[in-house]
Amino acid sequence: MDNMDRHVLLVTDINPQSKLFIEYIQQKFEHDIVAVSDSEEPRIDENQPMLVILDLDHLSEASMQRWQGIADEHEDISLAAFNVRGEDHAVELLSTLNLQGIFYRNDSIELICKGMQALQDGSLWMSRALMSRMILLLRRQQMNSYRPACGLTQRELEIIGLLGTGSTNSEIAEKLFVSEHTVKSHLYNIFRKIKVHNRLQAMNWARRNLFSVPPSFRREVKH
Repeated sequence: MDNMDRHVLLVTDINPQSKLFIEYIQQKFEHDIVAVSDSEEPRIDENQPMLVILDLDHLSEASMQRWQGIADEHEDISLAAFNVRGEDHAVELLSTLNLQGIFYRNDSIELICKGMQALQDGSLWMSRALMSRMILLLRRQQMNSYRPACGLTQRELEIIGLLGTGSTNSEIAEKLFVSEHTVKSHLYNIFRKIKVHNRLQAMNWARRNLFSVPPSFRREVKH
């Protein structure tokens, strides 16, 4: 399937500016690009690979997770992120999304077209600096896997892992078949053990220490 041209879908806000951008990039890229709003349901052709480019300037975290869910259900759908703010933002995205491509806000049209062609060929597209950082993060996570996780119990590890994906207390309770009160009690103990003061700090701790690099990193990288 990797040798087939991928249908390119840009999920963005449909306005005159985005239409002009798509027209311009299509001239350079020489492939058709279909722009859709986040509220539209995508038409999935099981026989046609699809590259979905998420415009982060116009998508919420919930929307990105919804598209990740769609990609998880269809092995021929690849995701890429557009308008990424910088390397730190890219690392944060890669901790929760299985992205094949990263495009920064300051990337030139030429670089974007080159990256889109690499994704069409079935390769990853991200900077060498980002890839090096993710490899170092993976190595650190592998080292941490052999150490006690700050005295966290198995249940606490499950809860903070779900917290790191952005799950709410009610969602965590539903997934683990416990009450929200139990979740809150566990979170209190977790915050104390890992020495953080709020939910965001705990999420960042989980992403740094518990999460693995997405499986897509096994593919060839071009940049």
